[in-house]
Amino acid sequence: MAHGTRDPGGPAVVRALLERVRAARPWLPVAEAYAELAEPSLEAAARRIEGPVVAVPLMLARGYHALIDIPGRVERLCPEVVMAGPLGPHPLLAAATADRLLRGVRPRPSDAVVLGAAGSSDPGGVEDVRAAARLLSRRLRRPVPYGFVAAGGPALADVVAEQRARGADRVLVAAHLLAPGFFHGRMAAAGADHLSAPMGAHDALARLVLRRFDEARLHAAAAVPVA
Repeated sequence: MAHGTRDPGGPAVVRALLERVRAARPWLPVAEAYAELAEPSLEAAARRIEGPVVAVPLMLARGYHALIDIPGRVERLCPEVVMAGPLGPHPLLAAATADRLLRGVRPRPSDAVVLGAAGSSDPGGVEDVRAAARLLSRRLRRPVPYGFVAAGGPALADVVAEQRARGADRVLVAAHLLAPGFFHGRMAAAGADHLSAPMGAHDALARLVLRRFDEARLHAAAAVPVA
C-alpha cells in the first residue's frame, strides 16, 4: 500500500517492485493499492481480495499515512487484516539508497553527502529519517546530515548550502524516496551538484517488503491466545 502520486512513474515503480516480491515468492498473492492520487485505491483493492490479508505500507518512515490513515481505512474494510509496520528505518533501505547514489556518482573525500527526505510533521517520522541518515552514514563510512523538502526538520536547501559553505567541493543528495514525483522534483531544486534516483524497484526493497510481511504474521500469531 503506497502513498500515491500523480506522476505516472510512481505507480510504475510500485508495480515493478511488487513484481520482484512476486518473483521471490511466486506462491504469495500480492496486490497493490494507494492511499491517494493513484489507482487502485485502498477501497477498490480491498473489494478484489479474498481471504486473510497482511497490509504492508510502502512508507519509509512513521507518519500520518503509515500509522493512522492507512491502518484506519484498512481496518474498516477488512476487520481481520494484519497491519505491518512501515518499511523504515532499516539497513536494507540504506543499502538501496547507497546503491542508487553510487550508480550515479562516486563521492570523493572532499564531497558532502546529504540524505534528502520528504519530511514529516510527526516526531516519530523525523526520528526515523534521522536514523536513516545514521544508517547511510555507516554504509558510506562518512558523515551524512539530512534535510527535508516539506514539513518539519532542517530544509534540504539550507543543509546543502551549509555543506557548501563548510568547503565541500560537491554536495551530493541521496534521495530517501521510493519513487519519482513531487518530492524528487523539490529535491532537484535544492541546489545540490548531484541528486540520486529514488530507490525504486530495488531487490533490497523487495526483501524488506517480505520481511515486514513475515514480521506482521509472526506478531499476529504470537498474539493469539493458546487454550
